[in-house]
Amino acid sequence: MENELAALFLGSAARRMAQYMDRIRISAGRLTEEQIWTRGSGNENAVGNLLLHLAGNVRQWIVSGVGGAADVRKRDTEFAAAGDIPKAGMLATLQSAVDEAVAVIEAQSPGQLAEKVTIQGHEISKLEAIFHVVEHFALHTGQIMYATKLFTHEDLGFYGYLGSKTHGRKTP
Repeated sequence: MENELAALFLGSAARRMAQYMDRIRISAGRLTEEQIWTRGSGNENAVGNLLLHLAGNVRQWIVSGVGGAADVRKRDTEFAAAGDIPKAGMLATLQSAVDEAVAVIEAQSPGQLAEKVTIQGHEISKLEAIFHVVEHFALHTGQIMYATKLFTHEDLGFYGYLGSKTHGRKTP
């Protein structure tokens, strides 16, 4: 039973990461280079900063923290960037980080999920680290989707099937 639950958790985490990455790619793809770097005020993050931040977070917590790769993150640079990195490069970097993270997640065995790791000075289980990243990724995916809707005034179409009374599907 524990192995089944672990497999369900790991599979769900990997699928969610891939799903959120697709939504980010589609959303950010609708934005211009100028919109990617637009901030409403000094205390807001541009979509570009969120793309860099997600790549750094995923690499630090999953690829490094769970997977054992070297931690090379420079968190401050994620938020300091201001229009000097093209959208395509940031999306490619984020996609690479997500691909690596999904591979690390899928490689975990049920017994490894309880192992303790130290990430950003916090000792947590690998399960907690994976859960944190999926949750964090979802949160910023929603911000990117919302920003895209504000800039484009368009429905992103992710839940278009819900407009029909006969859609026969439940919200995921």
